[in-house]
Amino acid sequence: MPSSIRTTRLPGGDDVPVLGQGTWGMGEKPIRRTNEVAALRLGLDLGMTLIDTAEMYGNGGAEDVVGEAVSGRRDQVFIVSKVLPTHASRLGVVTACEQSLRRLGTDRIDLYLLHWRLGTPLAETVAGFEALKAGGKIRHWGVSNFDTADMVELAGVANGKNVQTDQVLYNLMRRGIEHDLLPWCRERGIPVMAYSPVEQGVLADDGRLTKVADRHGVSRSQIALAWVLRQDGVIAIPKAVTPDHVRENRAAHDIRLIPADLQELDRLFRPPSGKQPLEMI
Repeated sequence: MPSSIRTTRLPGGDDVPVLGQGTWGMGEKPIRRTNEVAALRLGLDLGMTLIDTAEMYGNGGAEDVVGEAVSGRRDQVFIVSKVLPTHASRLGVVTACEQSLRRLGTDRIDLYLLHWRLGTPLAETVAGFEALKAGGKIRHWGVSNFDTADMVELAGVANGKNVQTDQVLYNLMRRGIEHDLLPWCRERGIPVMAYSPVEQGVLADDGRLTKVADRHGVSRSQIALAWVLRQDGVIAIPKAVTPDHVRENRAAHDIRLIPADLQELDRLFRPPSGKQPLEMI
């Protein structure tokens, strides 16, 4: 039997699994829906009970898929969704959240994120989030694609320190956050949620991972995912739409990289030597 999935604690006190499930690209084609729902349900069976989605994904289609997948087991699942920055006004986030709730078929979202920054003042967005919390429509809120300066600014607005996570691009090929953003969040007990932890599948074909993968008898993709998961306070949300891929992601959680592995990976995928602009895809 596989081990249980490790958890990390949000500032609000909730313990969430460090390995969840992403849904970017789901809900776009009806012919794929059955397989997408089945994949998410299998992931839940295997303990990956955090599901990340967004109103942007499939123009709401991904939230529909998640709603079907969690039907009958909502209380077992920690749902993360995201609001578009064009809906980030004080009233806009409320309207967008209500639409997401309908698509998800639930009365609350566990963690609601601002997908990225645009022109709306952060204080206005936070006020909307806090109103949603007060109304019981969301339990927590956070942000996505925020660099260190954005997080500092957020901490300075009213209730800004209630932020629970920053969801950012992070993998072996995109290590810039290690210079300042990751340490800043870690010092404040704010977990980082890593999207595209396998670089949208690119790392699965990267020959630089072959030696380490062979040493452990696993795939290159699993090594890339295990590398992200090795750190405390980091949550990974890979997407999978086939049973084999779901099981492969789950098995990556149980891989224990040794110092020699990490040294080799640092040589092949260099850590940042200075501040880098936050990367997004």
